[in-house]
Amino acid sequence: MALTREEREQFLSEPHIAALAVDAGAGRAPLTVPIWYQYEPGGDVWILTGPDSRKNQLIQAAGRFSLMVDRLEPTVRYVSVEGPVVETAPGTVEQLRDMSARYLPAEVVDSYVEFSQKNHGESVVIRMRPERWVSSDLGSVSDYAPEHAGSS
Repeated sequence: MALTREEREQFLSEPHIAALAVDAGAGRAPLTVPIWYQYEPGGDVWILTGPDSRKNQLIQAAGRFSLMVDRLEPTVRYVSVEGPVVETAPGTVEQLRDMSARYLPAEVVDSYVEFSQKNHGESVVIRMRPERWVSSDLGSVSDYAPEHAGSS
């Protein structure tokens, strides 16, 4: 069953690991990689990546990308969102801290931010305006168990 706008936006706002996909050019499948992201209902999706990363280069060339997030429990649910890049700007320490706090326990955020700055260097924030959505809730995995199947 397709999700309502409110359901899909709420689901996307939860801290899932996304699969980012972007056109990788002629003769190549799309680049698809896991990534942390930020989203608040009604707003833009944003990601952090290195300015010289392949992700950034391909996103800038394509001008758009998609994210897909999913879960298995309590029901099998996914949301895919695609849209144009509306802004690319240098990343800040505050954005790195905000993103890290979304995914990591509070007690390790400071040390991760320090590690990331030392080892990953500068970053860019890429903002995408959600334009096309695909979403569904397929029900509970237990709904597919043999005891739920009809008898003949």
